[in-house]
Amino acid sequence: MNMLTPEQMVAAQKANVETLFGLTQKAFEGMEKLVELNLQLARAAMTDAADGTRAVMSVKDAQELLALQQKMLQPTAEKAAAYGRQAYDIASAAGAEVAKVAEAQMADLQKAMMSMMESATQNAPAGSESAVAMVKSAMTAAQNAFEGVQKASKHAASVAQANLQSMADTAVKTAQQQQQSGSRSRRG
Repeated sequence: MNMLTPEQMVAAQKANVETLFGLTQKAFEGMEKLVELNLQLARAAMTDAADGTRAVMSVKDAQELLALQQKMLQPTAEKAAAYGRQAYDIASAAGAEVAKVAEAQMADLQKAMMSMMESATQNAPAGSESAVAMVKSAMTAAQNAFEGVQKASKHAASVAQANLQSMADTAVKTAQQQQQSGSRSRRG
């Protein structure tokens, strides 16, 4: 049976370390993007708070205050929805990178296992065919299970993205409807 040589083991360890560094770099890039998004949100929130305070200070009566409140509600909902989408996109991109690397690693592992299995099969003693077939069957079942998990994960991510988009759209529509109903009640 073929065993890994020390050179092959060192090469595999080097490849694993490079993969780890690559994943770490992607994680930091994702965190940088998230921090930048949060800084943008904080800047915008401070500007909005200052503008809102100035606007409230200039209000002359309760009806004008109500109109101002309704006017400020929709942009806030839209900004919250946009933030949620952007944060989700950043997390999704980072997750996709990790999944891509994991899939490549799994494919390499499966090839190595199949190669080892073929080598073991060629060197197996006579009469062990049923045991070899059982091991091959187990490996195929494990591979199929992994592929099933991958498909389910991708489907779950797709559903989560659709739900996030739906929630954001609903929040914006609700804010718009409240703003419109507030406008009508002030006119009436």
